[in-house]
Amino acid sequence: AVIRKAAVMGQPTEGALLALAMKMDLDDINDTYVRTKEIPFSSEQKWMAVKCALKNQDQEDIYFMKGAFKEVMQHCTMFNNGGIALPLTPQQKASYAQEEKCMGSLGLRVLALASGPELGRLTFLGLVGIIDPPREGVREAIEVLNGSGVAVKMITGDAFETALAIGKNIGICNGKINAMSGEELENIDDSTLSSRIKNVSIFFRTSPKHKVKIIKALQKAGAIVGMTGDGVNDAVALKSADIGIAMGRAGTDVSKEAANMILVDDNFSAIIHAIEEGKGIFYNIKNFVRFQLSTSISALSLITLSTIFNLPNPLNAMQILWINIIMDGPPAQR
Repeated sequence: AVIRKAAVMGQPTEGALLALAMKMDLDDINDTYVRTKEIPFSSEQKWMAVKCALKNQDQEDIYFMKGAFKEVMQHCTMFNNGGIALPLTPQQKASYAQEEKCMGSLGLRVLALASGPELGRLTFLGLVGIIDPPREGVREAIEVLNGSGVAVKMITGDAFETALAIGKNIGICNGKINAMSGEELENIDDSTLSSRIKNVSIFFRTSPKHKVKIIKALQKAGAIVGMTGDGVNDAVALKSADIGIAMGRAGTDVSKEAANMILVDDNFSAIIHAIEEGKGIFYNIKNFVRFQLSTSISALSLITLSTIFNLPNPLNAMQILWINIIMDGPPAQR
């Protein structure tokens, strides 16, 4: 990510870290290192790392890592205490874990940072909390959707505390908490998931394959599934859903290609208008078919009865044509 003219170009998470570095007067430190290796982020490992060397200095290379707290902690043996590296004790780990949960309960996306000479011998540097506020109008839109019989579910890679705080903020989990982790999704069989999934409103610590599994389970349970997403990892899930909805501004080209519908302004509440329009079309078709069947059955019954009782034909060709014009014309204008 790059910050130009007070605007972030690139991934929002990377942009938030750059903004933090600028606030701490560390934005120029990037120029003192040369990146020699990169281990990219993946949903399975939940961390990424880079190997760097100091420019114009013959010193040992250093790894910098960021990612989910538990996964980063597995590579740490020391912790930073005022610039001094000290052995990482179980008590210290418990203290950091408690702090991570407290930050997550505030709705913050928590990243752990570490550095060191090699993976497995890193020094834990600290925790960074990033706020990802819901878009304007999301809470109101979810209330309307819930009231109209649409069940809204949140699928996130964040920790349970963060997911729960965001869910409460936007009105997904009011009252009883029904959440399921990616680990539970991994171990549960499809039939059991299909029977339980309608009661679960939040899925946390999930990966792209978990999203597809959730969609398949909902479809197996008889639901029509609409999926919203904006990233490359959402493409398969968007394709698997009955209606894939991508973001027009923040969405990647891959997600837009996989989706059936694109929100041009990234406004979640636009989905409500789409549902209202779809329901209006559906009920108009339903009422028109019902009306046509009622008139056709009446005419057919009248002709059938007259034929059975050997009575004169009650309707001639002109009358039937006139009835069709009257019955088909005005309803078609609605």
